[in-house]
Amino acid sequence: VQLQAFGGGLVQAGGSLRLSCAASGRTVSTYAWFRQAPGKEREFVAVCNWTGGAPYYTDSVKGRFTISRDDAKNMMYLQMSSLKPEDTAVYYCSAGRDRGTVMGGKGPYWGQGTLVTVSS
Repeated sequence: VQLQAFGGGLVQAGGSLRLSCAASGRTVSTYAWFRQAPGKEREFVAVCNWTGGAPYYTDSVKGRFTISRDDAKNMMYLQMSSLKPEDTAVYYCSAGRDRGTVMGGKGPYWGQGTLVTVSS
């Protein structure tokens, strides 16, 4: 599975941005977003299953971020709203067969990061 994340950029606090992750190759069931802020460890953001199941979000983004997918296009998205300066990070998409493994940051497939910068 090859993943390519894109859509990052500079946005003012309170603004919105949509990240995309294009998947190619074999199909796996679970896709997730992670982020790594400067000087911090990479953290889980959101997860969804390609075959259904409720998405799950880390507490700090609940109500502001929405993960979704387009099966026909093999695309996954992260719609980010009400952005805060603390959302500034490099965002990565990840994928794998096991939801728990992917959520734990141990998924076998990773895309390159895309930088999101939120100015105050």
